[in-house]
Amino acid sequence: MEYKKIGENYYIRMDRGDMVVSRILDICRSEGIKSAIFSGIGGCSLAQIQTFIPEKGEFETEEVKGMLELVSLTGNVVTDSDNVLHHHTHAIFAYKDSCGHQTIGGHLKETTVLYTAEIELRPTVGGFIGRKYNEETGTGFWEF
Repeated sequence: MEYKKIGENYYIRMDRGDMVVSRILDICRSEGIKSAIFSGIGGCSLAQIQTFIPEKGEFETEEVKGMLELVSLTGNVVTDSDNVLHHHTHAIFAYKDSCGHQTIGGHLKETTVLYTAEIELRPTVGGFIGRKYNEETGTGFWEF
C-alpha cells in the first residue's frame, strides 16, 4: 500500500492482500484523522457482505470469493466518546459465475485486494463527526 496527501485529501493505492477497511482505519490512526468519508474502486478476492436484521439486532454475514470487481465503495469513519474509530461502509461487487455476470452489495465488513484498490479518503475539515450508540437499533449513528 502507498498513499499520498494532496490538499486535504488522501489518495491510497492498495495492493494484493491488503484488507481495505483495516488499511483505511490504519491511515486514519497514523494521520490523526477523527472522521472522514471515502470512496473507491478495485479488484478483490474476498468480501464479507453484511445485512442488518432488526428483529435479531445483529448482522448476518455472507462471504464471497473469486474475482470480484469492486464497482463502488463508499463509507465513513467516525470516532466514539472513547476515542475509538468506527467505519460504516457499503460496497457493490460484480463477478461472473456459471449464470453470467452477477452483483452483490450491502454493508461491507471487510474485503481483501486481489490486484489493486484505489481509494480517496476525505477527512472532515474544521471539526469532526462523532459516533453515538443507539440502544433501540443496537448500532451507532453520527453525533454532531
